[in-house]
Amino acid sequence: MSLKEPRTPERLGRSRDVATVLLSPVPCPLSPIPSPRVAAPEYPPPVTVDTALDALLRKVRACRLCEAHLPLGPRPVLRADAHARVLIVGQAPGTRVHATGIPWNDPSGDRLRDWLQLDRDTFYDERKFAIIPAGLCYPGRGRSGDLPPRPECAPKWHPPLRALLPRIELTLLVGQYAQAYYLRARRRQTLTETVHAWREYAPEFLPLPHPSPRNTRWLQVNPWFAADVLPHLQARVRELIH
Repeated sequence: MSLKEPRTPERLGRSRDVATVLLSPVPCPLSPIPSPRVAAPEYPPPVTVDTALDALLRKVRACRLCEAHLPLGPRPVLRADAHARVLIVGQAPGTRVHATGIPWNDPSGDRLRDWLQLDRDTFYDERKFAIIPAGLCYPGRGRSGDLPPRPECAPKWHPPLRALLPRIELTLLVGQYAQAYYLRARRRQTLTETVHAWREYAPEFLPLPHPSPRNTRWLQVNPWFAADVLPHLQARVRELIH
């Protein structure tokens, strides 16, 4: 005798419901399961080496030594890097250089770059050229042009700056004030005589006239400068920067 419950219509309905639930597929999520978040790798910050020259340049650019004598206020304009091979010493910034903070950024600079046969990118490459004028700030206007560089400037800043430029092999002395400071008693009586005697100062120094448009007449009456000095200047600079 069987003990099973009779298969009534009501029991058959319950069985179908259970089977439907058991056989139904498990629903899958619509979006994939996100993978664990991986932290970005941490790199150390770039190391900035603050050299003695960097510290000195900040000090020079903050100089207020001649402030009372400067009509446009102090703005020392210079460029230097310890790798530089050529030092350019001019007179003092003009108004355009003072306004832009870029040395030789004027017609005089255009002519100087033409003498050197250099484009602007090469001329302003601090690893090749250091540019430190005899006077670092615009000195003001005189009767016939800009005033001379302030006399306090070169003795104050050139010796410590020059001491931190160990690779300089050639210093271009552009104009009478740069020549007076660096050549001292070795300088001739006039700029023309000093430039004409340029071989006496080689290989450390090369005296040049100032490339100002005001000196166009000087260049015309001294053709030996273009014939003799400029080819040597270009060859020497090319040798040092390449």
